[in-house]
Amino acid sequence: MAIHLDYDHDDYHGHDNSSNHTFEDEDYADYHTVCDKQEVRSFAGIFLPVVYTIALILGLAGNSLVIFVYLSHKRLRTMTDVFILNLAFADLLLLLTLPFWAADAVNGWQIGTAACKLTSAMYTTNFSCSMLFLACISIDRYRALARGSTNAHALTRKTAQRQRITVCLIVWALAILLGFPDIVFYTVIQNSSGHRACRAVYPHNIARAGKATLEIVEVSLSFLLPFLVMLFCYCRVGVALNRAATEGVRGVKRWKAFRVLIAVVGVFLLTQLPYNIVKLIRALDVIYIFVTECEASKILDRASQITESLALTHCCLNPVLYVFIGSSLKTHMLKLAKRCSQMGRGYRHGNEQPAVEICLRSVAQTQNHSSSGNVDTSTFTI
Repeated sequence: MAIHLDYDHDDYHGHDNSSNHTFEDEDYADYHTVCDKQEVRSFAGIFLPVVYTIALILGLAGNSLVIFVYLSHKRLRTMTDVFILNLAFADLLLLLTLPFWAADAVNGWQIGTAACKLTSAMYTTNFSCSMLFLACISIDRYRALARGSTNAHALTRKTAQRQRITVCLIVWALAILLGFPDIVFYTVIQNSSGHRACRAVYPHNIARAGKATLEIVEVSLSFLLPFLVMLFCYCRVGVALNRAATEGVRGVKRWKAFRVLIAVVGVFLLTQLPYNIVKLIRALDVIYIFVTECEASKILDRASQITESLALTHCCLNPVLYVFIGSSLKTHMLKLAKRCSQMGRGYRHGNEQPAVEICLRSVAQTQNHSSSGNVDTSTFTI
C-alpha cells in the first residue's frame, strides 16, 4: 500500500493514558492536539517531485527499451525471459503513477476520488508484482540449475507455454489482490487548512486492525517472501558454482557469475529493506502506539518519503541488473544498437551498408555457435 500522504494532516491525534488510539487517523482518536506538519509537506513538495522525475525518466528509458527489444527482436524462449518482460511492464506501469504523486506533493490531490483509488491501486499492484517477479526469476534460475544433467527439453513447447501463462497469471492475480484494498479504502480528504490528500480511511470498527494487518501482509508478500526465495535460490546456485568442476565456470567466469548473484540480492536489500522497516514500524505503531510525540511523527513521515523513494529506484535498476549484466538480452541490445548505427551510416554512405551487415551477421553467428550447447540459458551469465 502506498504510504505517501500520512503527513498531510495537521490534526495530531495524540495519545494519553486514557486513550487507546494512535495519532495517524481521525477515526482512531478521541483526544486532539495540533501537530503542524507544514515543514514536512514543504520538504515533500521539493524532494518528491525531483526524485520522482529522475526515476520516471531513467525508468521509462530502461524498461521501455527492454520491452521493445523483447517484443521486436527476441523470442521468449525461457521462463526467465517471460518473467523479465512482465517485470518491465510492472515497473513501467508503476512509474506512470509517479507524476500524479509528484503533483500531489506540490498542490495536493486535485483530480478526484476515482483517480485517487485507481492510482493508489496501480501503485500497490505493480510494486508488489515487480517484487514477486524478482522471486520468480530466482526460482527459474534455481530450476535451471537443478535440471543440470536432465533433459532440458522434456516439456513440449505447448506445455511450457501453458506453464508460463499460468505462473504469470497467478503473480498478477496476487498483486491485484494486494492492490484491491486501495480501491476500497483510499479516498480524497481535506484538512482544516483546505489541503486535499489521497489516502486510506478505514471504518472505525476495523481501523487499527485493518491497517496493521494490511501493512504486515504487504511487507510479508512484497518483501520478506521474495527476499527469502532469492536468498535460498541464489545461495544454492552459488554453492553449485563453487563446486562446479567444468572448465566453463572456473576462475574469472565463475567470479563474474558470483558478482551477478551478489549484485541482484544486494541491490534488492539496499533499496527495499529500509522502506519495509519503516512500513513495519508504522504497522507496529498502530498496534502498540509508541509514537506519541509530534516530532517523532514528523521524523517517521520524512523516513517514509525518503525510503519509499529509495525503493522506487529498483524500477530503474532492474534493466541494468537483468539486461546489462546478463548475456542473452544484452547481446540483442548490442545488435539493435549496431543495426541502428548501420542504418544511420547507410543513409549517409550507401556503399558502407553491406560491410556493416556482414560484420553483424558474423557476430551473431559466433554467438549462436557458442550458445548452441545450452539453448535454454536465459539472461544471466551463470
